[in-house]
Amino acid sequence: MSRILSGIQPSGELHIGNYLGAVKNWVELQKKYECIYFIADYHAITGSYEPADLRRRTRQMAVSLLASGLDPAKSTLFVQSMVPEHTELTWIFSSVTPLGELERQTQYKDKSQRQESVSAGLLMYPVLQAADVLLYRADLIPVGEDQVQHLELAREVARRWNAKFHSDFFPEPKPLLTATRRIMGLDGQAKMSKSLGNTIGLLESPEEVWAKLRPAMTDPARVRRTDPGTPEICNIYHLHKAFNDEATVEHVAVQCRTAGWGCLDCKKVLLEGMMRELTPIRERACELEARPGLVTDALAAGAAHAGEIARSTMATVRDTMGLR
Repeated sequence: MSRILSGIQPSGELHIGNYLGAVKNWVELQKKYECIYFIADYHAITGSYEPADLRRRTRQMAVSLLASGLDPAKSTLFVQSMVPEHTELTWIFSSVTPLGELERQTQYKDKSQRQESVSAGLLMYPVLQAADVLLYRADLIPVGEDQVQHLELAREVARRWNAKFHSDFFPEPKPLLTATRRIMGLDGQAKMSKSLGNTIGLLESPEEVWAKLRPAMTDPARVRRTDPGTPEICNIYHLHKAFNDEATVEHVAVQCRTAGWGCLDCKKVLLEGMMRELTPIRERACELEARPGLVTDALAAGAAHAGEIARSTMATVRDTMGLR
C-alpha cells in the first residue's frame, strides 16, 4: 500500500477553508492508503509566538482533526516535535542542499522582504519540509499546485543524498494533486485566513456562523434585491457548491440569476447545508473535549508508530553516512 504524508500548522481550531481545502480529503485518503498526518509545531516556531498559546493551538488542532474524521485506527496522527528525528534529518539534509535553491523558494522571498531580521529557520523551512516527507519515505504527498515547488525540493534533496552516498534509500515522493478548493474568505477579497479575520470556525455554533454569514460579501452586482446576479462570481455561491448537493446548488444559481431570492435568502439555505455537515463534527469535538485522554492517547499512539519508522530510517541514514 502506498504511503501518504501530510502536515498542518497548529493554528488552533480548524476553519472551513482548512477543512474543505485539505482535511476533508485526508479523511477520504485514509480509506485507500497508509496515511501519516502530523501537526507541524516545529514549523510554527519560525515566527513570534507564546509557548502556552502554541500548546493550546496544537491541542485544538488535534481535536479538530479527530472530530473531522481522522481515525487513529486507520491513520497515524501525531505532533511533529514528539518525533525528534525530524530535526536530526533536517540538519543532515542541510549538508546536501545548496543555499541558492533555498533563497529562490517563493515563500522565503515573499516573507523575507517583509521582515527586518530574517531568521535562519525561515530559510531552512523547506529543508525541514523535505525531512518531514523523506523521514517516512512517503510515496505520495497530497498537495495543491501552489505547493509543488516545495515538494520538488524534497525530490531534489533525495536525489542529492542518494547520489552522494551511492544509495537508492530515499524514494522521490510524487505529488498527489488533489482537487483542493481555494476557499475565499467572507470578505470575498482574499483566501480564507485567520490572520485576515475572514474565516468561519469549523466548531462554531449555528448562531456564530450566521453572525458571520449575514454580512458576508456576495455578488457586487446585486445592489438591490431585485437585481439579477451572476452566481459564478459570488463567494457565497461557491460555498454552496462545497456544502450542498447539485440540485440545491442549481436551484441557488437560478434564484440568483432571476432575482427570485435575495442574498439573505441564499445565505439561509447555505447555513442549513453547512450545519448538516458541521454539526456532527462539532458534537464529536465536544465529546473529545469532555474526554481529553482520548486525544492524548491518540497522539501518543501516533507518535509511537511514527517514531518506529523514523528511528529505522535514521539508523540506515547514520550507517550509510558513517555516523555513530
